[in-house]
Amino acid sequence: MGWVESLQKAIDYMEEHLLDQISIESIAKQANVSEFHFQRIFTVLTDMSVGEYLRRRRLTLAAQELSSTDSRIIDVALKYGYDTPESFSKAFRRQHGITPSRARNYSGKLKSYNRLSIQVNLKGAEPMNYKIVEKESFKVVGVKREFSCENGENLAGIPKMWDDVHVDGTNDLLFQVNNGPLKGVLGVCVDKREAGSLLMDYWIATSHTGDTPDGLLALEIPASKWGVFEVHGAMPNAMQNTWKQIISEWFPSSHYQHAGTPDLEVYTDGNPSSPDYYSEIWIPLK
Repeated sequence: MGWVESLQKAIDYMEEHLLDQISIESIAKQANVSEFHFQRIFTVLTDMSVGEYLRRRRLTLAAQELSSTDSRIIDVALKYGYDTPESFSKAFRRQHGITPSRARNYSGKLKSYNRLSIQVNLKGAEPMNYKIVEKESFKVVGVKREFSCENGENLAGIPKMWDDVHVDGTNDLLFQVNNGPLKGVLGVCVDKREAGSLLMDYWIATSHTGDTPDGLLALEIPASKWGVFEVHGAMPNAMQNTWKQIISEWFPSSHYQHAGTPDLEVYTDGNPSSPDYYSEIWIPLK
């Protein structure tokens, strides 16, 4: 099964089980990837988490049912996974801007999130500069924090972590001890690999040979074949846009798959706000 087909299969599975309590593990199985990687891929493509997509779709269908049937609000709430009318009303008002009773009385606008359909852009209007390299295992040293990918916790926590390492001097220290095969400071995503878990370790690190400097931790990056993609432009938009292009354009048109080991984002010494800033994305391939 191809990349696009497997993602669409997972989305179709979510749609078929909107009224059920489904797990990220069962969804990811449809795409034949880990829970962690499915959540990352889905978030990059859609700018929302799997949980947020399910919540939006359920509340969209709930609004349609309230406005077109005589079903009681409490019955609709239970049908779409809410234990109490209060929790349903709060979530409903957050999405639609009105209460369920106003939706019942047609007094207010409703917000509809439609079923997703994966479409691949293969026009090649924006060329990608990349190379395939093979590299032996190497050590990185740095700091790490654990995040959950559920409900976008990692999306909020990782930028805060970068702010912290710039303020406390860790970023400067990492550039000073960077004597390994990769030049620059790295953002490293590590899947915790616990069944049904969306936990990840995020490292801000650098490649280093020799003893681990005081105050830093060490991580071994396994030998791999890597896709190395150039990123040009100011952070964070340039990095985010390149990730989206890799997932939506490059992977579907290549014969490679993600190897499941850590990805690397390589940040060079320079002004990350500059439109000329250069960085890289390293993806392990199989």
